[in-house]
Amino acid sequence: MKVLVTGANGFLGIGVTEKLLDRDNMVIAADFSVDRIDYRADKRVCNIFAIDNPYQYFEKPDVFLHLAWQDGFNHYSKAHIDNLPSHFTFIKKMAEAGCKHIAIMGSMHEVGFFEGSVNEATPCHPSTPYGISKNTLRKLAEIVCGQNHCILQWLRGFYIVGNSQYGSSVFSKITESVRAGKSEFPLTKGQNQYDFLDYPVFCEQVAAAITQNAEQGIINICSGSPEKLADRVERFIKENNYTIKLQYGAFPDRSYDSKAIWGDSTKIERIMKG
Repeated sequence: MKVLVTGANGFLGIGVTEKLLDRDNMVIAADFSVDRIDYRADKRVCNIFAIDNPYQYFEKPDVFLHLAWQDGFNHYSKAHIDNLPSHFTFIKKMAEAGCKHIAIMGSMHEVGFFEGSVNEATPCHPSTPYGISKNTLRKLAEIVCGQNHCILQWLRGFYIVGNSQYGSSVFSKITESVRAGKSEFPLTKGQNQYDFLDYPVFCEQVAAAITQNAEQGIINICSGSPEKLADRVERFIKENNYTIKLQYGAFPDRSYDSKAIWGDSTKIERIMKG
């Protein structure tokens, strides 16, 4: 397949592009810069929002994967609301011009405060600009893809575990602290339970999901089981042979974070089994 990946130079884009190429797909990788993208990709330096007919410009891709997003780890950034119309307009241009398979990265934060297993029928009540904008984009994409008879796959991502220097998760920040020579890392009490997925597995699930069309709609990119943050962080430190110590209780839990939330993995398990 010919796959267009926007935001390909970002934390997720780097890994997903690599996994797509490993599956023998042709990847058109678009971003403001392309210095971190796999050499096998067709790299395009551009502002995607400034392109009049992106479907033609990117040579009519079979699949369009929209990863582009600013300040994904800053849930109260004004960029989420400010950029929302541009994200929708770009997706709308792709659909109306003839792209028949559109996949968009979502987030478990669009669900809002919820306890238990999340599936595609779980009601969404987001409480941050990030969650609200992602949830709104999903609803708008459902409308425009329905009007243009496009396949829509909304990839609802849960928590990623990885030591990449390009990420902004707690795991990347721990790695950054270790490299800076720090001996301690401040954390919450770490008792909340989340759905964690190692970075390579996360990227592989995304690549597998978008290169098939039997499973559509909301697809959880997840492990399907919860784990305490403290337990996963401690295990991460051991896995990477770090000696840094955690300062539990240095930060309060965020009011909008669920005590225990994880994804229903039924769809992604069917995809991964082929």
